[in-house]
Amino acid sequence: MLTTVTLLGLLVATAAAFAITEHLKLIRSPVRGVVVSKFFSPTCACGQSKASVRVKLRRPDRVTVTIVDSGHHTVATVASAPVPPGQAVTFRWGGHTDAGTRAPDGIYYPEITLAKGNHSYLLLANRIVLDTKVPQVLSASAGSDVLFVGRGRGVPIRYTFSEPANAVVYLGGRQIIRGRPTRTHASVKWSGRLHGRPVPAGTYVLSVGARDAAGNETPSAGRKDVTVVVRYVDLAPHVLTVSPGARFEVHVEMRAPHYNWRLGQRHGERRGRLLRLHAPTTPGTYRLVVGEHGHTATAVVRVR
Repeated sequence: MLTTVTLLGLLVATAAAFAITEHLKLIRSPVRGVVVSKFFSPTCACGQSKASVRVKLRRPDRVTVTIVDSGHHTVATVASAPVPPGQAVTFRWGGHTDAGTRAPDGIYYPEITLAKGNHSYLLLANRIVLDTKVPQVLSASAGSDVLFVGRGRGVPIRYTFSEPANAVVYLGGRQIIRGRPTRTHASVKWSGRLHGRPVPAGTYVLSVGARDAAGNETPSAGRKDVTVVVRYVDLAPHVLTVSPGARFEVHVEMRAPHYNWRLGQRHGERRGRLLRLHAPTTPGTYRLVVGEHGHTATAVVRVR
């Protein structure tokens, strides 16, 4: 049986250990406010060509940042610099090893060493992914070949990529759409606008590329082209032959709620997709013009 002295000793030791543990919990880490890049590509020629490690300290110290691989082997010493208290200092790694070669694609971790007391902090929770692989566009197509521009309207551009990436759509070499990060296949919508303004009616060739989280982007030669015809008003049929004074119908396709029409000397305003009119009583060839907000379509009406 345990003696009273032994029991008292165990109780005292347990209490002391608990007190030490609680005290250690109250000691704040000298390193705070660490922000680390999640992805980067040394070959992307973009703002993500270097990984950044931002550090704040509670007390002034000299900080040395090194990069280690998944096996905790040192790959590169990024820099060593004094860090004032409360001030954020950013260290950048361009993806090269201490030997001067480029590190292979993979997962890396930053390690922070403080000069005072030679304390090191391996930040395993802040992994850095080095990725130089360019995403490929496997396919791209438009959900519809014709886009009738209107409020809330757009044509879906469907795509399939070799890896998860943002869709980047170009028109005439200018970026017009950057989609959200997605799976390897999804779609973005083009509303028929360029720089916030509707484009004129016509045929447009959109180029679909991909940009991954590290900044790698499909080169122009690897993009897929998608052709979209933009219209505001369309009539069917485009040519009609009717008798003098006879009633005829024209199908109107547009997104506006109403439109204006003109035939010979007559004109008016209508709504709905079916325009019913009476032909002129005098034989001849007439132009039926239907439009809204400056956009028009024309059909030829031959009265025989």
